[in-house]
Amino acid sequence: MRSVLMVAEKPSLAQAIAKILSKGNCTSRKGLNGACSVHEYTGIFQGQTVHFKMTSVCGHVMSLDFIGKYNNWDKVDPAELFSKAPTEKKEANPKLNMVKFLQVEARGSDCVVLWLDCDKEGENICFEVLDAIQPVMNKGSARSVYRAKFSSITDTDIWNAMNRLGEPNHNEALSVDARQELDLRIGCAFTRFQTKYFQGKYGNLDSSLISFGPCQTPTLGFCVERHDKIQSFKPETYWVIQAKVFKGKESPLTLDWNRVRVFDREVGQMFVNLAKTSRDAQVELVSKKEKTKQRPQALNTVEMLRVASSALGMGPQHTMQIAERLYTQGYISYPRTETTHYPANFDLKGTLKQQTNNPFWVEEVKALLSTGINQPRKGTDAGDHPPITPMCAATEAELGSDGWRLYEYITRHFIATVSQDCKYLQTTIEFSIGTEAFSCSGRTLISPGYTTVMPWQGIPLEESIPVCERGDTFSVDEIKLIEKQTSPPDYLTEAELITLMEKHGIGTDASIPVHINNICQRNYVTVENGRKLKPTNLGIVLVHGYYKIDAELVLPTIRSAVEKQLNLIAQGKANYHQVLQHALDIFKRKFHYFVDSITNMDELMEVSFSPIAATGKPLSRCGKCHRFMKYIQAKPSRLHCSHCDETYSLPQNGAIKLYKELRCPLDDFELVLWTSGARGKSYPLCPYCFSNPPFRDMKKGMGCNECTHPSCQHSLNSLGIGQCVECDSGVLVLDPTSGPKWRMACNKCNVVVHFFEHAHKVQVAQESCDVCDASLVAVDFNKTRTPLPASETQHTGCVFCDPVFQDLVELKHATMRHSMYRGGGGRRGGRGRGRGRRGNAKKPKDKMAALAAYFV
Repeated sequence: MRSVLMVAEKPSLAQAIAKILSKGNCTSRKGLNGACSVHEYTGIFQGQTVHFKMTSVCGHVMSLDFIGKYNNWDKVDPAELFSKAPTEKKEANPKLNMVKFLQVEARGSDCVVLWLDCDKEGENICFEVLDAIQPVMNKGSARSVYRAKFSSITDTDIWNAMNRLGEPNHNEALSVDARQELDLRIGCAFTRFQTKYFQGKYGNLDSSLISFGPCQTPTLGFCVERHDKIQSFKPETYWVIQAKVFKGKESPLTLDWNRVRVFDREVGQMFVNLAKTSRDAQVELVSKKEKTKQRPQALNTVEMLRVASSALGMGPQHTMQIAERLYTQGYISYPRTETTHYPANFDLKGTLKQQTNNPFWVEEVKALLSTGINQPRKGTDAGDHPPITPMCAATEAELGSDGWRLYEYITRHFIATVSQDCKYLQTTIEFSIGTEAFSCSGRTLISPGYTTVMPWQGIPLEESIPVCERGDTFSVDEIKLIEKQTSPPDYLTEAELITLMEKHGIGTDASIPVHINNICQRNYVTVENGRKLKPTNLGIVLVHGYYKIDAELVLPTIRSAVEKQLNLIAQGKANYHQVLQHALDIFKRKFHYFVDSITNMDELMEVSFSPIAATGKPLSRCGKCHRFMKYIQAKPSRLHCSHCDETYSLPQNGAIKLYKELRCPLDDFELVLWTSGARGKSYPLCPYCFSNPPFRDMKKGMGCNECTHPSCQHSLNSLGIGQCVECDSGVLVLDPTSGPKWRMACNKCNVVVHFFEHAHKVQVAQESCDVCDASLVAVDFNKTRTPLPASETQHTGCVFCDPVFQDLVELKHATMRHSMYRGGGGRRGGRGRGRGRRGNAKKPKDKMAALAAYFV
């Protein structure tokens, strides 16, 4: 029997598609990577009975990066990244072993059906999957690669896709490759240069990375441009004439002056005097006109993001995460689309019928089904996916608060697109008072149309307009001159920024939320009330600096031109290599000019930020000059010696304090202690060794808990106990500062083991366990809290194997807790010190197996 492998983009999609195609008769098992499942069943393919295996990846299989030596910021000139630095495809998440998993499942398969998301990124992932599996698939089939095109996870759409299989689009995949390489080379070159230059000079930038991005920077530019308009705005005083008239006992009617306003008070007063020559207001014209407020076009991604931000208070990144979840669960169609036009074969009536039981819009839906749906407005067909629509009925209990709010909007928008337009009557009355003309207008609803289902777009209630005819007169109640001032624009909202990005071609419907999120994460802007984006000092100075050096770095024009070229690659109308080389040549020349002119930006930095020597508080002594170094807490936290003019990196996202005034035996620097409150981990480190690894088997960024010094009392060799019970590469290391709530923590992952609470002293012994080769631990218990016989307070044993320690050890990982002995076991201990010996550790008892199963 032939074997067919099918691959989706996410595990939940694979499960849903397999359930539909197998009609619920598939068997499921976990894959070797633990993240992806495999669903198997027997069915018909190309007229033959075959064995189907449906599985998935978890997004991109591979990511683009420079080869190893070019990732060293200290040894590589950023200019080399434009051309000399070779790139390679690496596994996007090495822990998932995705390539190996795909090859195991594909071995012996005769063909593959690719169910990746139907956009350019999905096409790119198709070829990542093919690169992994084609070497192990059976050879000889005339055609072995098929592409499924679908827009929703419904029975109809999935079966239609299965019956109309095509081929993956290599041109679209190449356009993604080009974008990835451009963003990598351009972004890394500028980011490395300006990060090293400015973080070495200023201490209060409060950003761990001074990043540049071909899309990110113009996005920031829009925000700063609005900020500059606000700052440079000078209010102007102007005057308007307000007139109030009445007829009989009716309420006074406020009129609008037809001249609108004047900027000279004396001129305004002159017009008031002219108007006051008459005590009556003459009706010159009464006009009535029926107007229409059009129903919305079909919903695309950009409009969904705009409304979610402005009306629902949800950021673009959060909105897309919710939309993707709703899509994978089958509640809405594919949420990444630029199209606002329903295809000719779209089942509008069937989609509407699914909403007949929802109490929020049941009346509107039933009315439409009985009277007949209205033809949707003609929109734009971008040739990608149908507009975003609901695919099945749902309740708030099923979707959660934010999920329901987004689903409700999408559903109401869809119903509105097939509803009637809103119609109203606008009445305008023209008056003359003396020589001056005034008017008032009002609207009366004729037919609410689509606004019954989108009430926030309804016609607002206004004061009723009196019934009158031409020639009627009203008495003037008052005429006065009112002084007002022009007001500045407000900061850009996310919705306005999305509109500008779409207008100027910055990013795609998929990447716009990422770029906005990036400028927030980098501390270039902050999100204020009303989802307004207010630039920080750093964001403002960067944009002003780019303008001083090369405005095209921040203006949207050059990136917009690049995006057009990338789209031509996707359409097969431009050569991948030529577009890539041309764009890199442009930015390479800009980079060299930027480096030569960096003092122009530095002049702005000097005004806004403090020199690194004037920042921070004294903390620990330098091993070179023995003077105090200053601890700079602002991101990225670091130590700076002003005497030596040297800066030393520190671990981020934790607290730093002096470690008992102890010194490193290698360089005489005082040790500091890093503590993470959230995870309960802490370890000492030498500031110099952290940035300059002293041994070949150490890497930059390692603390004392990973140091292989053979005799230092703080090193892994002295404090390592045993192999981590969860990860393959970590060692559990005693935290000597943790008493009386003693603990050991993995030096690679987040596993923390609490043990021997209230013990007087805990030390790592020289001996090792005969069973698992872990280092023994010597514990000195308090007399009142000892688990030993009354006459004993000291015991030396193995944390993993000794029954005396059985009830005194508890493992903690993030928010999970589990006794290391409960349920009969866990994984190996393994020798802690002497890391080279871990591979030779004896096989531990079975009591550790259950713990491994619990976490893996």
